Amino acid sequence: MTIVTPRISLAFRLALRELRGGLKGFYIFLACIALGTAAIAAVNSVSQSITDTIASQGQELLAGDVRFELNNREATPQEMNFLRGLGEVSVSTGLRSMARKPDGSDQALVEVKAVDEAYPLYGTFEAEPNYPLPSLLSGEGGTYGAVVAPLLLERLGLQIGDELLLGNVKLSITGTVKTEPDALSEGFGFAPRMLISRNALQASGLIQTGSLVEHVYKIKLEDRSTMSGIQARATREFPSAGWSVRTSDRAAPSLTENITRFSQFLTLVGLTALIVGGVGVANAVRAFLDAKRTTIATFKCLGAPAAVVVWIYLFQIGIIAAAGILIGLVFGALSPMLAAQFLVQFLPVSTDPTLYPGALLLAALFGMLTTLAFAILPLGHAREVPATALFREQGFEARRLPSWPYVLLAVLFMAALAGLAIFTAYDRFIAVVFVGAIIFAFVILRLVAALIAWLARRSPRVNSPALRLAIGNIHRPGALTPSVVLSLGLGLALLVTLTLIDGNLRQQLTGRMSEGAPNFFFVDIQSAEVDAFRNLIHTQSPMGKLVEVPMLRGRIIAFNGQDVTKMNVPAAGRWVLNGDRGITYEESPPENSVLTEGQWWGKDYSGEPLVSFSAEEAHELGLKIGDTVTVNVLGRNITAKIANLRRVEWESLSINFVMVFSPNTFRGAPHAWLATLTDPASTETEDAAILKSVTNAYPTITSVRVKDAIDIVNQLVGELATAIRAAAAVALIASVLVLAGALAAGNRARTHDAVVLKTLGATRTMLIRAFSYEYLILGAATAIFALLAGGVAAWFIVSRIMHLPSSFMPDVAGLTLATALVLTVGIGLIGTWRILGQKAAPVLREL
Repeated sequence: MTIVTPRISLAFRLALRELRGGLKGFYIFLACIALGTAAIAAVNSVSQSITDTIASQGQELLAGDVRFELNNREATPQEMNFLRGLGEVSVSTGLRSMARKPDGSDQALVEVKAVDEAYPLYGTFEAEPNYPLPSLLSGEGGTYGAVVAPLLLERLGLQIGDELLLGNVKLSITGTVKTEPDALSEGFGFAPRMLISRNALQASGLIQTGSLVEHVYKIKLEDRSTMSGIQARATREFPSAGWSVRTSDRAAPSLTENITRFSQFLTLVGLTALIVGGVGVANAVRAFLDAKRTTIATFKCLGAPAAVVVWIYLFQIGIIAAAGILIGLVFGALSPMLAAQFLVQFLPVSTDPTLYPGALLLAALFGMLTTLAFAILPLGHAREVPATALFREQGFEARRLPSWPYVLLAVLFMAALAGLAIFTAYDRFIAVVFVGAIIFAFVILRLVAALIAWLARRSPRVNSPALRLAIGNIHRPGALTPSVVLSLGLGLALLVTLTLIDGNLRQQLTGRMSEGAPNFFFVDIQSAEVDAFRNLIHTQSPMGKLVEVPMLRGRIIAFNGQDVTKMNVPAAGRWVLNGDRGITYEESPPENSVLTEGQWWGKDYSGEPLVSFSAEEAHELGLKIGDTVTVNVLGRNITAKIANLRRVEWESLSINFVMVFSPNTFRGAPHAWLATLTDPASTETEDAAILKSVTNAYPTITSVRVKDAIDIVNQLVGELATAIRAAAAVALIASVLVLAGALAAGNRARTHDAVVLKTLGATRTMLIRAFSYEYLILGAATAIFALLAGGVAAWFIVSRIMHLPSSFMPDVAGLTLATALVLTVGIGLIGTWRILGQKAAPVLREL
């Protein structure tokens, strides 16, 4: 201990003294670490800012302390007495319907929310003009007030003071929605909001048997300390109520979960940028130690042990990495305030300056582990090169691994980096796949580099001196081939993967999916209206295909008698249990699904209730034939046995259900009908005529034009793709930095080559052509790898995870190839230009 401590202290002092000479050779190192750390710190800080705001403003976002939701039925008197015993209650009802002009000339889908005078219990509703909400919604002379989203006015060409029809009631537009406190907790809506009074909803006639309606009861508790036990108490006292209970500490669970998922994805993309930067760290450390060979030799000749030399430069690397991490953390700390300026109109984000130590610590750990994982091996090479070799020009062109302790340390740091990525991930399976893909990509890239060098070594002799020199440069000792391939390969492969995923999703939404999808969905068709509705559709669209099925809503509450809320459900299948699911019954298998296991029940089956379950979701939930599923429908718990599994084509956008029951299960139960109309030959004008006819003839039927819904989803995908591309750009920028660093690291050897060749008669033009050929070959080879790797990764995600058709896009191939060539040739020639102007005498004297 007495010997080791003074040596380390001496090494630290020497490291600080040597750093006085500046950071020459480490600027790329610094930039790579700062960029990757900043990306991870920013993503996690913004994510935590949003989730913390949701948690802290839970009462306002929920507009209550507790939210009870019932679907397709109102609370019974006993249930209402229970709710009123908890505190002040505000009742609201939500549904989708068609709002239309009084003259029937136009209509639009709206998200209706009928509220009472107690709404909102927390938070503030603001309208324009900003009068109290009850006065804006009050009715006079049979006409009720309505406050609508500005988008609805834009779609129908209306203004405040105009009238609208909703079902059977006339509404006067008295204002527009400016701030709706509980909008986020209500979930994403495909249509503009319309707020009306509960009296107006009653007069509209929209609430009928089987209508798809959400009745929400929000409570301002008299004693908030009882909040944690309310759900258990409600389930215990009303086991068959089937209500969904949410408390203000989980005001918007779906939003929080989606933000967490998306931030995890962006974190992994940022980690890719950091790992790409790790290659730059390795290149920078090698180049730096190569330039320090005389200094290292001096240390060794003066008696410094090899371990002291390693400590000196490990301290320097650590200090520079700490500076890069600090720069990244500063940006990450500022990012929530910068992001708030853009997100405040969409998401609950705090504009107050706030630090998120957990997010910053995570980014710092990633940055330091990356530095150590990639710097250890070059340090090990420097330690093992004897002093006599360090006085020569060849530097650190080591062909073998350093001694085993350094290899072991590098492996341990890389394992720690992978472990941290997996341990901190929301979905650890995805994180494991990511880590495996990164390791696989590194191995493949090394093999690709070796293959390029092998092919160059065995290529036939060419007549062009410049091309011959370029091919020789690719496979000679100390060639740039491994550095260039590794530098660009990961960044370009990531860019290709994300671009192909985005392109396939857009192609699916705007092409295949929209072409095969129905023209319309019709919801809330009453049994007494089915025949007349069918006749109207056949009159309006004689060539169209109309499909009708009974439609109920049910919430899964148990599998095999076990409460699903107490089960550890895999993330992939969790969506089936979130909220109510549409369910139906059929005598025969649906036409757009195929049985994969089991048998369908016979016609006129009258035994125990049976259910057909979607095969993919059943496997994700761990269900098999013979298991039981308990569903709450209209306040009754119904248990059915899984009779068969079937493959469902969700991408067809036809009528699909996770669960299809045997008809005897719901015999006599009140329900509405769901229908689709498919007519590929129908024009925009004909669709508009159908929509107008149905809305005017049946004002309580909700008509959804599928193309409009696809356009909304396509817009959302585009906004998400912008964020993803920005994250991918960070990885590509890191690749460019690493490429620049790799080329700079090879400039010393290139200088010697250029001087010797010029001395032997080579012209500057010939050398430029030779270097251009070399960079073109390396860039093209890297682009081909990126296309193959990115194409396979995109195919796996789109085809195997999203279960959508996947196709390769030639424009992506062209863009990737052009990007690789511009980067490699451009950056290479920028660095080479200075070399070609080097005076020969100073270089020749050092040889």
